[in-house]
Amino acid sequence: MSDLSLDDFLPYRLSIASNAVSDAVASAYRTLFGLRIPEWRLIAVLAEGGNMSQQALCGRTRMDKVTVSRAAIALAERGLITRASNPEDQRSHLLTLTPEGSALYEQVSPKALELERKIFAKFSQAERAQLKAMLYRIEAEVEAIDARG
Repeated sequence: MSDLSLDDFLPYRLSIASNAVSDAVASAYRTLFGLRIPEWRLIAVLAEGGNMSQQALCGRTRMDKVTVSRAAIALAERGLITRASNPEDQRSHLLTLTPEGSALYEQVSPKALELERKIFAKFSQAERAQLKAMLYRIEAEVEAIDARG
């Protein structure tokens, strides 16, 4: 029998914590703004990074092509982004926030920061900084493992 205990298995704990946070965020965004998490991620990344291809958004958000495509279509139907042919690659689209999408981002981002404040209210500044640094290290290590194959 394996010594694996899910409650002590760090990838599992990380996944459970991530899902709990995502569920809280999803509930708030769906209720207040009619957004699903993938849609919010695209809006936030486009607000920070400007025009971007769907492929670039996949890399930035770590979401698969189908999820990004569905979110982009939903946002375009709501008039929150535009999808234009990518002059550098005719097989892809460049996504851009519309003025309505930018205005929605300006409404959502304070709510996102408030939710973050509530979740981490009982963490010290040092603990938050340490957690952030550890998350970056985890991401980097996973990327290194993926690169090695």
